[in-house]
Amino acid sequence: MSRYTGPSCKKCTKVSQKLFLKGTKCHTNCQVDKAQRAEKEKRFGGGKRPNKISDYGKHLREKQIARLTAQVTETQFKRFFTKASKDKGQTGAALLRFLEVRLDNITRRLGFAVSLKAARQLVNHGHVKVNGRVLSIPSAMLKPGDEVTMNAKTSETPLVKQGMEHAEKTTQRPSFLAWDSGTKTGKLVRWPDRAESSINADEQLIVEFYSK
Repeated sequence: MSRYTGPSCKKCTKVSQKLFLKGTKCHTNCQVDKAQRAEKEKRFGGGKRPNKISDYGKHLREKQIARLTAQVTETQFKRFFTKASKDKGQTGAALLRFLEVRLDNITRRLGFAVSLKAARQLVNHGHVKVNGRVLSIPSAMLKPGDEVTMNAKTSETPLVKQGMEHAEKTTQRPSFLAWDSGTKTGKLVRWPDRAESSINADEQLIVEFYSK
């Protein structure tokens, strides 16, 4: 399966929105911020206004924002959407909920890593355990009651320590996750609400995109 391996900043500039793919590094020297400042200066100086985006473009942009933020391929994203469309609730809300409870994302939001890319690396290399067993599939969906822990030796590495420090400073952990600082164990206690999603996209436009 092919996966994008180029600069993360290009994904953000492609949709003209900060996706925070590089964790704490996104708060400094952001290419999107630079582009937006340049655009404002251009307009102030009487420059040409940007072309108006089409209706299809609006729908495509929201789908790309969600997919790029989750860092999944088109095939994987479509698979999540198909699963969401079979859910009893609203398809858009279910899609964001399923993307939110992926193992790599839960690993990041618990504070084991500062970025999704780093979290995926930890999962791929077998450093993350779910309910006491190693699970090396980043896109695996967790369910309420699942516990996530880190290999004891790995938890002492600079990568994980940086993530932990960042989580404590920014109170990154959402309320749908429980955290035991003594054992460094996280638990998914319930399904996340729409407002708790880390994906800033209009889910209704995504549903309409696939409905056309």
